[in-house]
Amino acid sequence: MILCCGEALIDFVPLSGKRVYQPCPGGSVFNIAVGLGRLDIAVNFFCKMSTDFFGDMLLDHLVENNVDTSMCLRVPNPTTLAFVSLDTSDGAEPQFSVYANDSADRSLTISDLPSCIPDEVKVMHFGSISMVLEPGATALEALMAREHGNRVISLDPNVRPNLIPDLEVYRQRFENWLSSVDLLKLSEADREWIYPKLGLDECLKCWFDRGVSLVIQTRGREGAEAFTSNGENAFMETPNVKVADTVGAGDTFIAAALAYLTEEDLLDKDHLSKLDGHQLSGVLSFASRAAAINCTRVGADPPFRHEI
Repeated sequence: MILCCGEALIDFVPLSGKRVYQPCPGGSVFNIAVGLGRLDIAVNFFCKMSTDFFGDMLLDHLVENNVDTSMCLRVPNPTTLAFVSLDTSDGAEPQFSVYANDSADRSLTISDLPSCIPDEVKVMHFGSISMVLEPGATALEALMAREHGNRVISLDPNVRPNLIPDLEVYRQRFENWLSSVDLLKLSEADREWIYPKLGLDECLKCWFDRGVSLVIQTRGREGAEAFTSNGENAFMETPNVKVADTVGAGDTFIAAALAYLTEEDLLDKDHLSKLDGHQLSGVLSFASRAAAINCTRVGADPPFRHEI
C-alpha cells in the first residue's frame, strides 16, 4: 500500500471563456492518491480534512476513487481554497492563488501524527504546498524523517513560488528532506526555480550525494527523463494530444510512475537505484501516457486503468 501524506483542497477552475469558477476536489497529494486509486493501486490518504461541505466533497471523492480514508482526521477548520489561472498561452504552467489561513489540512501538528504506520504501507509520498505551509509542513517533515528507514519515501516538491517568501530558506529545507527521500520527482520548472544557477548534472550529483536513488524530471511538452544513482538514464517524448489544460498533469505522472513501479515489484529500496534503461523507459512511457490523458480534460482528472 502507498500512503499519500499532504494537502486536500478545493481548486476553483475557470469555465472556458467565462469569469465563472467551478469547484473541484484537488491538492497535489490528494490528486496523486486519486490517480493511484483509479489505477487500482492500494492507497491510503493521511490529512486533516474539514467537516464543512467542501470537506465532505473531498472525502466522497476519495472514497469514489478507491482511496482508503481511514487515516483522514476530520476537524471543524475550513477547507483550503485555491483559484487556478489557466492563461498559459505562452507555455507557462498554471498559476494558483491559495487561501489557507487556519485551514484544516494546514493545521496538522506533530501531535496529530499516527504513533505507528500500518505494516502494509510500503511507500509514503509527500510534497507540494503541504511541505511549505506551517504548522503542517513541520509535522510532515518530522513524519518523513521518522519513517524513511522503514519504507520507501517519494517526494514531488511541486513548487508554488507565490507561497515561498525566501528561496534560500526553502532550498536548505528541500535539501534536508532529500536525506530521507528515495524517489524524487520534479518538473524542470521546479528545478530551475530552486537552483537557478545550477545545471541538471550538478543538481543530480547534489541529490544523489544526499541519498536519493531515483530522480524523474518532467519537461512538459518536451518529454520526461529519469536518472538513477547508479548512472542509468532514459528519456521519453511527450505523447501528442489535444490539450485542454495541464492542471494535475504532474500529479498524474507521479501517480502513474508509482503505480508502474508497484506492479513491476520495483518500488523498494533495493531496486530503485538498480533500474536499467529498459525499466526506466517503461516507467516514463506509462506515466507519460497517463499524464497526456489527464491533459485532454479540464482540471485534475487522472485516467482509470482501462484508459491507458
